[in-house]
Amino acid sequence: MKVILVNGSPHKNGCTYTAISEVEKTLKEEEIETEVFWIGNKPLSGCLGCGKCKENKKCIFDDTVNEFVEKAQFADGFIFGTPVHYAGASGAITSFMDRAFYSASGSGKIEYLRYKPVASVISARRAGTTATYDQLNKYYGITEMPIISTRYWNMVHGNSPEEVQKDKEGMQIMRMLGRNMAYYLKCIESGKKNGIKEPKREEIVLTNFIEK
Repeated sequence: MKVILVNGSPHKNGCTYTAISEVEKTLKEEEIETEVFWIGNKPLSGCLGCGKCKENKKCIFDDTVNEFVEKAQFADGFIFGTPVHYAGASGAITSFMDRAFYSASGSGKIEYLRYKPVASVISARRAGTTATYDQLNKYYGITEMPIISTRYWNMVHGNSPEEVQKDKEGMQIMRMLGRNMAYYLKCIESGKKNGIKEPKREEIVLTNFIEK
């Protein structure tokens, strides 16, 4: 079993990394394989809605988005981490997730994500964490991904990695998240071994609420 932890901060070893590293450490203790995936600090274009992913089987912009989507097929769970910028997710992780989830759907690779446990980790100096948490969770809710929670929202506070490490409650939440993720991964694995199959799928119905 493997979990990919996505670092959506422009700082490779900053506060967001400090938070997801605590989750990663706990996952390893639970004998779960991990990989930290940094989206980088180069400009990431937002989704153009061009639909080329349906033709090319990947996003037209060949960057870390396509790299992640391909890696996703070998993962069993995901953690997406982001700093708070102006009371919302960073522009980079927003563009990244818009394109990753849209291109996975358009290219037919949505099964790389569907039914796989996922969680958000939010890092802030002070405020904007819950709004950002809501923002990221919407990607999972539309992709049929079970969202892993803890006793509180998955967030840490601090203006530096050292300050984040002093957030005892936040770091405890990160460890709880790692244990809860491991628990659900093991439950899913056990279910598969006992013949439990994925839910039956229906043909998708789309409506736009306009009567004709």
